[in-house]
Amino acid sequence: MINQQQLWDDDAAKRYDTPGEGMFSAEVLGPTVEVLSKLAGDGPAVEFAIGTGRVAIPLSEAGVPVSGIELSHAMIARLRQKVGEARIPVVHGDMTEARAGDNFSLAFLVFNTISNLLTQEEQIRCFQNAARHLAPVGCFVVELWVPQLRSLPPGHGGTVEVSEPGYLLVDTYDVLHQHVISHHVRFGPELSGGRDARIARTPHRYIWPSELDLMARLAGFVLESRWADWDRNEFSAESRTHVSVYRLASH
Repeated sequence: MINQQQLWDDDAAKRYDTPGEGMFSAEVLGPTVEVLSKLAGDGPAVEFAIGTGRVAIPLSEAGVPVSGIELSHAMIARLRQKVGEARIPVVHGDMTEARAGDNFSLAFLVFNTISNLLTQEEQIRCFQNAARHLAPVGCFVVELWVPQLRSLPPGHGGTVEVSEPGYLLVDTYDVLHQHVISHHVRFGPELSGGRDARIARTPHRYIWPSELDLMARLAGFVLESRWADWDRNEFSAESRTHVSVYRLASH
């Protein structure tokens, strides 16, 4: 089993933030915060795997009280360089069981992080933990990639997902166990004069949208909305990602 504490270490935390670019760009964060703010309404929100505060900080700035759960000490330390505990309290622990309180209007888990849980049982427990945090009819939002197995050629175990100057992303699959390892290869003049490359690997358990819906039902949720992205474009068979909104079923 991969040690997630070692995976998200000091070096990973330092390299995680890319202010104004990529997933930290206004084009990404603006729609994300807009959707989450609307779903939270007048209530507080809790982010599972809060990381360095990429989403939590701008959501807090938008007026939503935010708490978090995070397994990595290094990621929490990076967050604390930006905001204090009084503004965004964070509980150190596993998002399948750690408790940050209750009666939240919104729980959310973004940027594929539920796939960092490497067994189906852990992923179900994550949904159950989200339910424990929520007020009646509160909602749980999950942002996740759609498995791209159609791009996997017969007899091959991997695909090149990104190829750009200085960076390659290669995914290798174990389809029997629904596991994929993302190999991040970075190279260029800034790495030892361009003579070497740096490789990082992140493991995931991929989840089909229908399987995710069943996990939600087991935890007492019903699917309320599903979009292809935070701009709320229609989800289709060609979508590579989805944002799914689950609501606690009323009794």
